[in-house]
Amino acid sequence: MRRPIVFALLLGVALAAGITVARTTQHEVTQKDRSFSVARLQVQKGDSVSFKNLDPFFHNIFSVTKGSEFDLGAFPHGEAKQVRFDKAGVVEVECALHPEMKLEVEVRE
Repeated sequence: MRRPIVFALLLGVALAAGITVARTTQHEVTQKDRSFSVARLQVQKGDSVSFKNLDPFFHNIFSVTKGSEFDLGAFPHGEAKQVRFDKAGVVEVECALHPEMKLEVEVRE
């Protein structure tokens, strides 16, 4: 009984102080038939994208967009790897093993 009261008091203090709790969303993009499930994705700053491989071969998802660089390494069928997008702007995402695979992630404030 005491914990809900303490939580409510702390939440009230945080709100009174102007502290906000950021909510983030988890998005999923799959890779199948040597292509991403979408060509363009809009996310909010702080959101994460899970890249799930549905192909029977490896993919290696990466970006060299300045300030948003990442390389997930090669991963097989059924596995997923995640990236958090913390900088606003457009991030170009590709597969190192299949250069025809391209995705734009628009990260909004």
